[in-house]
Amino acid sequence: MHFKSINPFTQTIIGEYPLMTPQMVDETLIRASISFNDWKKTSFHERSHYLLKIAELLLENLPSLATLITQEMGKPIKESRSEIEKCALVCQYYAKESEQLLQPLINEKKGNKIIYQPMGTLLGIMPWNFPFWQVFRFAIPALMAGNTVLLKHAPNVCGCAQTIETLFLKAGLPPHVFQTLIINTDLIEHIISDNNICGVTFTGSEAAGAIVASLAGKHIKKSVLELGGSDPFIVLENANLEQASKAAVTSRMLNAGQACIAAKRFIVAHTIKEEFIQQFKTHIQTLKQGNPLEETVQIGPLARIDLAQKLQTQLTLSRAEGAQLHCGGNTNGCNFEPTLISTDNPQINALQNETFGPLATVISVTNEQEAITLANNTTYGLGASIWTQDIDKGLQLAERIEAGNVFINNIVKSSPELPFGGIKRSGYGRELNEYGLKEFMNIKTIVY
Repeated sequence: MHFKSINPFTQTIIGEYPLMTPQMVDETLIRASISFNDWKKTSFHERSHYLLKIAELLLENLPSLATLITQEMGKPIKESRSEIEKCALVCQYYAKESEQLLQPLINEKKGNKIIYQPMGTLLGIMPWNFPFWQVFRFAIPALMAGNTVLLKHAPNVCGCAQTIETLFLKAGLPPHVFQTLIINTDLIEHIISDNNICGVTFTGSEAAGAIVASLAGKHIKKSVLELGGSDPFIVLENANLEQASKAAVTSRMLNAGQACIAAKRFIVAHTIKEEFIQQFKTHIQTLKQGNPLEETVQIGPLARIDLAQKLQTQLTLSRAEGAQLHCGGNTNGCNFEPTLISTDNPQINALQNETFGPLATVISVTNEQEAITLANNTTYGLGASIWTQDIDKGLQLAERIEAGNVFINNIVKSSPELPFGGIKRSGYGRELNEYGLKEFMNIKTIVY
């Protein structure tokens, strides 16, 4: 059996990848465990050297790597280049900061110290929407911490998965410290249950995340989940509407809306609702949709036809529930036209469920308390943004929002120096920053 990589814009097959047998998987697990015994002994200086070389290779090969991303999952080529640059940035950050972040905490007076030690081999189960960044976001801190890594990537981006492993080897990373698994999901429990695996990190859907968490719990393995989001984008009465409406387009339409931290629910003060919708609509209609390999294209296709069909169903249901269509609404294959709807009904499908694509929904509120209540009225808790010219007010409201990340007058984004993750059904645990570095480490107390 093979996985097929299909260009979502042309619908042509661009690669086929044979699945590994259970025996091959077991051999990979053993190799990773053996490699861990040596890798954990390497110094921060050695690991930093590899990370900096990886960053160098990413930038040297930026055009070809970006093209691979665009061909496999369809994002505009400019966004693919930015993704590769961000991966280089996370390598440079951890190469520079890790040794200091992992210094032992010593209390000579009380005779104790806390040290940080790697746990072993980790399994990372990653999605297709940011096929390089999602991998680097967990793998680079894990490797810098001294762990070894196995990657189970999404079936439609196997080319990216294999290229990442090749890139690491070209940078001089010892063999089997980072390995790619081309496997079906039916082998996931077998891997998680293996004594060589010490933890699993998963980024993807809520349903799949629940299964992974259950398996990790069953086999008593540490897990981190980064799941879906239905991020609120709150626009207060005194917001800079031009700034907010432009940012709304970026936040909702980046990567054709296929981002867990994309703004999805636009909660707007009722006094400015109509003006905000008009500006939002105007900016959306300037977006160019088409072949994502063209430099001027801003919206590419969704990664798969079934994703476009699901989003179309959500739009149809929401309109049947009373939502008003302002622009867009058409689908052609994987190409979903950037779409704006509005409603007074917080129970419509597009507000109650995550919409993974270029569909924006506006709803108005009469006061700040109503905005916060509506923002928190979701099973998700990943990110949120607040738009206001009163920063003190924005800070006060940010503390009341149930989310792992809140940005004021800026779109939600991940960055190496900031912890990233959610609460509620958006998952648990943190990636990036010091917190992500220590998620899969043994925080050991020694008393003397």
